[in-house]
Amino acid sequence: MSSLNLLSGGAAQGLVGSLAPSFKANTGFDIAGEFGAVGVMAEKLRKGTPADIVILTAALLAKLAQEKLIVAASIADVGLVETALAVRAGDSPAVAKDAACLHEVFLASDAIFVPDTKASTAGIHVANVLRQLGIADQLAARLRIFPNGATAMRELAASKARRPIGCTQSTEIIGTEGVTLSGSLPAGCELATMYTAGITTAAAHPQQAQHLIDLLIGDGQYEQRKRAGFISGPN
Repeated sequence: MSSLNLLSGGAAQGLVGSLAPSFKANTGFDIAGEFGAVGVMAEKLRKGTPADIVILTAALLAKLAQEKLIVAASIADVGLVETALAVRAGDSPAVAKDAACLHEVFLASDAIFVPDTKASTAGIHVANVLRQLGIADQLAARLRIFPNGATAMRELAASKARRPIGCTQSTEIIGTEGVTLSGSLPAGCELATMYTAGITTAAAHPQQAQHLIDLLIGDGQYEQRKRAGFISGPN
């Protein structure tokens, strides 16, 4: 069976999964590849991991196009994804209407589940917010850092901590059983990241890669993007 090879940020995993049946019905191809921290995925491409299509942040894709690893003309915006708070299913919400409330939410938590704080979009942002709030050193021992947001959310769901919370891309929270999206980060601490798709210059299946991009951004998939956690984009 033929497969389209993909390297993607974890933010797009739920959306790609929901489109896989339509993609296979139309092309006969499965979708294979990896989802993870965007920095890690970019490095995999640079080091020669086979890929037909990548879905990463707009800034990273632009850089990869400059490096002649992505066909610049193929790049298309999929949509914006917010970094948000998560709690275990059944736990009371963690609500942060402003920076002072977010400060208290973090301090009240005994375990904070986040993705890679050096290579993932959300993880880097969480680390910056904790420094901005002046509590990075105080909470360092409470951080539970995982390679990507999906893994962090699965670990949050299984946590036995008294009051754990998570912070990652909203799409990864929505796509994980056992956790609940608890709200966006407040003004001054928020982050909404544009995710884009592009065909690699070394693509073995560029026609099928373009078909997946067309599915990702098509008018008919607006509701699927919205359900997956993309707050804007093609509609």
